[in-house]
Amino acid sequence: MLKAAAVLQRMVMAKKRIVVLYGGRADEHSISCISTAGVLNALDTERFEPIPVGITKDGTWIVNGEDPRGWALDGGELPTVKVTSESRPVLIDPSRGKDGFFAGEPEHLSGAQSGDAGFGTGFVSLNDPEEHHVLTSLGHVDAVLPVLHGPYGEDGTVQGLLEMMGVPYVGCGVFASAACMDKHYTKIVLNAAGIPTAPGIMVDARNFTAADVLAQVEAADLAYPLFVKPSRAGSSFGVTKVEQAEDSETQQDLLAAAVATAGEHDWKVLIEQGIDGREVECAVLCPKAGEEPEASWPGEIVLDHQDDDQFYDFDSKYMDASASHVEVPANLPVSVLEDVRDVARRAFKAVDGAGLSRVDTFVTADGTVMVNEINTMPGFTPISMYPKAWEATGVNYTELITRLIEGVLR
Repeated sequence: MLKAAAVLQRMVMAKKRIVVLYGGRADEHSISCISTAGVLNALDTERFEPIPVGITKDGTWIVNGEDPRGWALDGGELPTVKVTSESRPVLIDPSRGKDGFFAGEPEHLSGAQSGDAGFGTGFVSLNDPEEHHVLTSLGHVDAVLPVLHGPYGEDGTVQGLLEMMGVPYVGCGVFASAACMDKHYTKIVLNAAGIPTAPGIMVDARNFTAADVLAQVEAADLAYPLFVKPSRAGSSFGVTKVEQAEDSETQQDLLAAAVATAGEHDWKVLIEQGIDGREVECAVLCPKAGEEPEASWPGEIVLDHQDDDQFYDFDSKYMDASASHVEVPANLPVSVLEDVRDVARRAFKAVDGAGLSRVDTFVTADGTVMVNEINTMPGFTPISMYPKAWEATGVNYTELITRLIEGVLR
């Protein structure tokens, strides 16, 4: 009996093995890398054993790449997932579920990089059983933490793969991930739930004329300034602020240039009316799907440069530490902060959220709260709002990650 009890205790105490996915094919690749550095450095290694799996910009999955823990936002070159001499390709076998993660040998990646045949399913040598030993199991995986931002990671694609495998994962499911990645459809879902969003239109950047865009803006009676942005991108990539011009020809040119810029990131482009209000963000936490979501104290990104034309772009977020700072809670009446929390919870439930999200809102002078967007895998960088908001609400970084992982293990 004593021996059985000891074995049972060891089983209970065994660390849960967590695949941490990072990098990816999206524009936010480097931000995912920085987020992962924060997550891995804060992870409770007494409870969890991380298995970092990097995804290069061309979509190659690897283990044994550069250690993400050393990456930081230091004003230098942004980190990326690169194949090193020690890197090994990762192969997924969906039929094996939690035991379906395997690694090949470093030389298989060399062949792939040079364009030689034999990478992908070929490196398993399926036609030659004697060569199957080139695959090594990554061991039993208890859950996946996909720290991926943007398309090919935050948009339901990876979530769908993990659903097929039957592997628990942190974060929103397929529908919520896909709907919130596409700002156009986020508006449709939220408006149907009675949650206001900024007025706007959608333009196809693959086939447009400047005159048609201006005509659509005028037909929708959108007030300037306008914000032109990719519908399915993040981290403010491709966003342009368009002011009202003195004549229609100049206006057409400004709008066309902005649509073209956004179109470099996504053919689906949103043109939204600028809202005269404060941008207030609220972190939502729901570790176990189906439970009531919790909302943090809302925070605000305060721009420190005195420039009326400035908005919170990529450089302000990540490259210039002096450009802004975070205030949590935001300097607003408690009643307004509670309204923001209520809207954030309602928005999260409207899109069928799970795990975590950051709900970005506008708060106008009369106290109206409208949703700007929902980020289903918000940044976890050291300066990101999501962990800072929860820390100010009484949940520290390590506890936050622990709750998220344990929520999907229950």
